[in-house]
Amino acid sequence: MPQQIGIVGVPPLAVIRQLNAEQVRIVDLDEPQLVLSIDQSDQYLPRVYCAILRTVLLNALNLRLDRIYVDVGPGKCDCALHVAAVLKDILCIPVIATRNTDTEGFGHPICESGLPLIEKMQRITKGVQCCTPSPSSLACTPTAGFWGVPPRDFSILEPFPNSTHIYGWTRCMENKTPADLELEAHCNPAVPTVFFAQSFCAKTALAKHLAARHPKALWVDSDVSASSSVRAKIEAFLELSGVTGGGCAAG
Repeated sequence: MPQQIGIVGVPPLAVIRQLNAEQVRIVDLDEPQLVLSIDQSDQYLPRVYCAILRTVLLNALNLRLDRIYVDVGPGKCDCALHVAAVLKDILCIPVIATRNTDTEGFGHPICESGLPLIEKMQRITKGVQCCTPSPSSLACTPTAGFWGVPPRDFSILEPFPNSTHIYGWTRCMENKTPADLELEAHCNPAVPTVFFAQSFCAKTALAKHLAARHPKALWVDSDVSASSSVRAKIEAFLELSGVTGGGCAAG
């Protein structure tokens, strides 16, 4: 049975190449991997903490893992550094801190494709586990934008049309340059855009700042799950902005 390696954030390409060469099974600890209450993380982390990192700890405690790589550099956050310290103290496996400062861009065709937004997000997060660029895809003329991090609860993405372009840190993920602040801050002022971050995440500051400067913006945050009120805000914003479902078009 191959080794099972956990990753947090976007480890450097050198690490991913090494893991691919070892033919291990990579597990994204940022994503819910188990049907368990996130409250089980309360023993080690406060509740007023990013739900993504609470999920990381929950996964690390309950999955069979051989080692864990955590990006603790500018491409993730200081809180990931602190969670890595906690994991090192409570686990009996190696927890390896890395700092992804890669600058070679791999492009972001999925972000601009006409796929359903949830499928876009799934492909981008899965793409962290390999060192090759995303496959080319037919670009879609945007009618809406989603700026931010991959949400813990992907159901928050359901109201968006297929013609939604992705911006923010998720675009940096696909480009394999998670510390690229200039790319993270990029957005399109011509399309109605939802600026999103997990509650208690440091990126809420940038999300709120960019939303205030954008002419057609909604800023939202969400904790563990996407509440009905958050979804209603997004649906109302898209409807009032005249956003409808869209298909693919060249350009």
